Amino acid sequence: MRIGELAARAGVSTRALRYYEEQDLLTSTRTSGGQRLYGDSDVDRVRLIQQLYAAGLRSGTVRDVLRLYMGKDEGGADPAALLSAERARIDRQIADLLAVRARLDQIMAGDPTCRYAPPRTD
Repeated sequence: MRIGELAARAGVSTRALRYYEEQDLLTSTRTSGGQRLYGDSDVDRVRLIQQLYAAGLRSGTVRDVLRLYMGKDEGGADPAALLSAERARIDRQIADLLAVRARLDQIMAGDPTCRYAPPRTD
C-alpha cells in the first residue's frame, strides 16, 4: 500500500510515517517512480509506535522495543532490563495520573481541604 493509505488506515499523518522511517522505526520499498510501498503488517507496527510514543518512550527506546517485538534483537540493550525499566516508568506515570484524578475529584466535590492557599509570609 502507498503512504497515504497506510496513514489513513493507521490514523497518522504521512509526515509521521516519513519521520518513523528517518528514525529507523519503519521501512518501505520503493516503486520505480520512487513512491513508498508498505505491507499490511505495517498498520499494526505504526499503531504500536504510536502507543509507545504516547507512553513517553523515546525514539531509541521505541527502536529497541520494536526489534524485540519483531524478534530481531541484535544484542543491544538487555531485553528484560529495557522492558522492566519502561514498565516501571509507566507504572509511576499511572500512579501520578491517578493521584491527579483523585485531586480533581475532590475539587469537583467541593472538598474544602483542596482549596489553594497562598504561602504564608510571616
